[in-house]
Amino acid sequence: MTRSVLYTSSPLLASKTPVWRSKFIVAGIAIAFIGLSGRAAWVQVFGNAFFQRQGEVRFARTVELPANRGRILDRNGLLLATSVPAQSIWAIPEDIDADRGQLSRLAKLLEMPLADLEKKIGNEEKTFVWLKRQLDEPVAAQVMALGIKGIYQRKEYKRQYPEGEAAAHVVGFTNVEDQGQEGIELAFNKDLAGRAGSRRVIKDRLGRIIEDVREQVPPVDGRDLQLSIDSKVQFFAYQKLRDAVAQHKAKAGSVVVLDVQSGEVLALANYPSYSPDKRVNLTGAQLRNRALTDTFEPGSTMKPFIAALALQRGLVRSDTQIQTAPGRLSIGGSTINDTHPLGVLTVAEVIQKSSNVGTVKMAMQMHPREMWELYSQVGFGQRPQLPFPGIVSGRLRAYKTWRPIEQATMSYGYGLSASLFQLARAYSVFARDGELIPVTLFKTEQPAAGMRVLDPRHAAAVRQMLHMAAGPGGTAPQAQAMGYSVGGKTGTARKQEGKGYAVGKYRGFFVGLAPVDKPRIVVAVMIDEPSAGAYYGGTVAGPVFSATVQQTLRMLGVQPDMSVKPQVVVAVEESF
Repeated sequence: MTRSVLYTSSPLLASKTPVWRSKFIVAGIAIAFIGLSGRAAWVQVFGNAFFQRQGEVRFARTVELPANRGRILDRNGLLLATSVPAQSIWAIPEDIDADRGQLSRLAKLLEMPLADLEKKIGNEEKTFVWLKRQLDEPVAAQVMALGIKGIYQRKEYKRQYPEGEAAAHVVGFTNVEDQGQEGIELAFNKDLAGRAGSRRVIKDRLGRIIEDVREQVPPVDGRDLQLSIDSKVQFFAYQKLRDAVAQHKAKAGSVVVLDVQSGEVLALANYPSYSPDKRVNLTGAQLRNRALTDTFEPGSTMKPFIAALALQRGLVRSDTQIQTAPGRLSIGGSTINDTHPLGVLTVAEVIQKSSNVGTVKMAMQMHPREMWELYSQVGFGQRPQLPFPGIVSGRLRAYKTWRPIEQATMSYGYGLSASLFQLARAYSVFARDGELIPVTLFKTEQPAAGMRVLDPRHAAAVRQMLHMAAGPGGTAPQAQAMGYSVGGKTGTARKQEGKGYAVGKYRGFFVGLAPVDKPRIVVAVMIDEPSAGAYYGGTVAGPVFSATVQQTLRMLGVQPDMSVKPQVVVAVEESF
């Protein structure tokens, strides 16, 4: 009774609570429960995909499994480019815990200034930053041995180029992402690169892999490529070219070596060059594959084609005499000169002595269309069919636009332009008894099937003229090779500058074949802007041709066809 009285005397219990208030509270609880149930249904059922994606963004990662890039090999299976494992160092800036001494040692291992390292890791808003890509594994091991929290490594592949500068313009190089940037690396990037694999994983906030969330896709390694290049021939040609450029204080130079039986490119060397492994501060002059990308007026190297066409049309024979005195010829108000009067010359001697007047007198008996057709058939004015970046077609204007003086100058190589590679291939017509061969940068076991351009008799006749030009009394006795007969033609062309020609600037070149009776190779050499006094093609380019021919034929196992040393005499100055 007493307890009952106490309860009823409480003012809180004695007050009357409105019924609507209790109903309101119950309704609020019910609405909240319905809202939570709806939200749960949305998260678990209707919006499940969205929230799973958000979770994956924060914790799931697709780890790329890099493919091993294919190797580039020379014709004998020697490495020109290969990939080796390397480690790349990365960091999570906000997690880095290191004193200045540790950072100093890290910067030294990464070969970067301490200030640059501190700048990279100073932005704590970033969750990922590369510190150094493609470190050698021993150096990467030293980095990880420092034990700095927040520093991690990732396995990648680093490209190496055993032949260095000698083969740089052929092979090219890749960037830090292993994508081709120049040369074969660029032209065949898709084949070499292969296809990266992937691995889907869950990572914690420190970047550590917790578990795999699905089956990994394995990488597909890139395809190996075997080139036609002979690395020994390439290296030797590069050395001789480099020495000649230095000797004659020239601006640059190029060498092309073709196997005329198979159409394979055995060497394609340029100087200046670069090391594909060290590409800091490279210039366009170093990167340019001049043998394929630079064009010039081919000068006297075009004269044998005029002689061949004159023979083909029955206008002359090898022993037909042509009066070249007094050493000059006027056409349309312009005068064409020889370096000095040569008098009466046979057609063979016109090529041997490199007479402009004799060549023009043959050319002017032809219709311009005939010259244009022959030039076109041997590849001038057309882009060589090589899968190589930056290769050019040169310039050969339509014959209908030629004036008489232009027809005359085109007969001795002025008024058109070509690359050294185009010249080398064009001379395969003489080496292959009148057939123009297709060329390839890849090793092949099959003889090349050529396209008939000249009658075999006339091609052989011009080949003998080329033999005379490279011998005593010719313009390039320096091109003779020990133990092998050679034939070829010099060229010396003034360099174009603006709308005219530069004073005292020349290109000297020599294009030839060996052995003469049964040619196996064509070699073309160009020395750009020699400035040490000598500039004629026979003098500056002839010796490089000679050394390259000897070395290449020996490596190919071609038996010598001469038993005596060649007699080197003073060269006849060529006209240009």
